[in-house]
Amino acid sequence: MKNVLIVEDNKDIASLIQMHLTDSGCQTTISNDGLAAVEQTRQQDFDLVILDLMLPKLDGLDVCRCIRKQSHYTPIVMLTSKSSELDRVIGLEVGADDYVTKPFSIRELLARVKSQFRRAEATSSSANPSHELNYGDLSINPENRQVTLEQRNIDLTAKEFDLLYKFAKNPGHVYSRSQLLDSVWGYGHEGYEHTVNSHINRLRSKIEATPAKPKYIMTVWGVGYKFNDQL
Repeated sequence: MKNVLIVEDNKDIASLIQMHLTDSGCQTTISNDGLAAVEQTRQQDFDLVILDLMLPKLDGLDVCRCIRKQSHYTPIVMLTSKSSELDRVIGLEVGADDYVTKPFSIRELLARVKSQFRRAEATSSSANPSHELNYGDLSINPENRQVTLEQRNIDLTAKEFDLLYKFAKNPGHVYSRSQLLDSVWGYGHEGYEHTVNSHINRLRSKIEATPAKPKYIMTVWGVGYKFNDQL
């Protein structure tokens, strides 16, 4: 049974989400403010956190940052009433795995939740804890989701790590944008291929000495991207 923390100060919305998650077979806990939510994640491991952006005492972005500093990796789906691209990008940059914009349909939220469960299970089943990937000065540890380059820790968002790990596990394999959306994000994002481009650009800015001339993540023109298999 999956254990989900719902961090939402609107009691009606929290109860609605709780009811549907319980019907889906999940165990749920509700927290109505940010400070309490951080404390709960320190005391207990959750399989997923549904996190509202606007919260009393500590906002959702700060809660997300605090959770990401913990050793146990917990997927986070952020709820936001703000619809601008900037707000969504900030949420993803601080470590959210996905977001849903209010007002949302319960059906959509449940699809996002199930997508995160599938992704976590796939990562867990495919990742041998002792199997660290090494390519020259670049090291990728799937157990603690840490990346080092020239012995420096590289701070990646959840999706940036997922993209890098997928590429690095299969060097030379060319992935189209739609394939990456489906396998990394876990559900259809028709019309959102630019999401892949923006994430790869940010990833390159963190791991490439010269992002315009990448060493690790190569562009295959007209097709997609691949990890350099000549390292």
